[in-house]
Amino acid sequence: MTQFNINRRHFLKGATASLVLSSLGAHALDFLHPAKTLRVGLIGAGWYGKSDLFRLIQIAPVEVIALCDVDSNMLKEAGDMVSKRQKSGKTPRLYADYRKMLAEHELDIVLIGSPDHWHALQAIEAMKAGAHVYVQKPISVDVLEGEAMVAAARKYNRVVQVGTQRKSTPHLIDAKKNIIDAGLLGKVSHVELCCYYHMRANGNPAVQAVPDFLDYEMWTGPAPLRPYDGLPHTRWWRTFMEYGNGIMGDMCIHMLDTARWMLQLGWPKRISSTGGIYVQKEGKSNIADTQTALFEYDDLTCVWQHRTWGTPVDPDYPWAMKIFGDKGTLMASTMRYDFVPQGKGEKIHKDVVYEKEKYPEDVNEPRIELNAAPATRLHMVNFLEAIAKNGRPIADIEEGHISTASCIIANLSMQTGRPLVYDPTQKIIVGDREATALLQRPYRQPWQHPAK
Repeated sequence: MTQFNINRRHFLKGATASLVLSSLGAHALDFLHPAKTLRVGLIGAGWYGKSDLFRLIQIAPVEVIALCDVDSNMLKEAGDMVSKRQKSGKTPRLYADYRKMLAEHELDIVLIGSPDHWHALQAIEAMKAGAHVYVQKPISVDVLEGEAMVAAARKYNRVVQVGTQRKSTPHLIDAKKNIIDAGLLGKVSHVELCCYYHMRANGNPAVQAVPDFLDYEMWTGPAPLRPYDGLPHTRWWRTFMEYGNGIMGDMCIHMLDTARWMLQLGWPKRISSTGGIYVQKEGKSNIADTQTALFEYDDLTCVWQHRTWGTPVDPDYPWAMKIFGDKGTLMASTMRYDFVPQGKGEKIHKDVVYEKEKYPEDVNEPRIELNAAPATRLHMVNFLEAIAKNGRPIADIEEGHISTASCIIANLSMQTGRPLVYDPTQKIIVGDREATALLQRPYRQPWQHPAK
């Protein structure tokens, strides 16, 4: 059994410490005198890959051995930043090809922060190489990729934590425990999920030469090769279905996964969705700017709505979920929650936890989501605890697959124009050969789909 030495001095000062003790048990901070320093690699050294890595560095005795990215400028910058953040001061080995990185190092943990279309191949190869994996959401771009990832985790006995860190968000843990589990909502039969952020990148940049510092062929990998029209990093790649699943795959998965966790929901019985590009037709983007999806359960419905134009329905909750019970309503987001009882009773409000004073290095980190940092730290603690106990983490790959696949199937419903029922045992859309064929995307040669 591997033991871990969490950075006790910093972590005990953090607001998440009590949550660790209550959710993981009193021994959770007894990961002292480790047998070895954890050897870590990162694939995808952009914004969120580095953010996840820095949260891990803050709470565990790790040595970042290797970084991989197809953008040599981004890679060098990441190497410099890591050398300043990790205790040894060493600069990790830098790689342009994740396969070479995995072949040359025996890594305990691999973090994957690459674009969505790479998650499945890279996660499975990391598992085969003997590493436990922390993979960003959504775990896959098609349903059968996700099935292959779950199968690989079980076959190689690897712990795989998905970056759906709402399950480790302090105020949302409080809401689950003290509102839902305490029975304040009563019988829950309806959930509304939404995102009204204007986050759909849309423009008409000209086709141009690929810069020397970017391996665009490798960046594209198994996805269709679009004409190069500028650096795809951050938001630009997300505006194309070739590399992901739109706002549904990017934002709905977080809120659907949170609702599933809070209410102990599994696979939806039926999924339907409508939408398209209704307003923002002028640019190259091919993801929906307007979409509604219905996830049906026994005596309960979850409804998703996104618009990347106009104003939010509730300005206090522009990206959120609202859980309706016969005794009250819970409104929750990454920033806060509010419980409103039916009739007389006490309203309850909680805000997001920040740890800027406890982790001052957060404040100067470029593009950090300060509200998400405590959640990611707690998520990493849970990941390490699962490795130590050879157990399942709170955001286990199977749970991440259900949430991811449900969002993908919603997109397939929008595409086919009909409700869909997924059978995870047979791995088919029941009674629908056309939709079943869409559960696996074609891969660009020479890459091979992991479901084959």
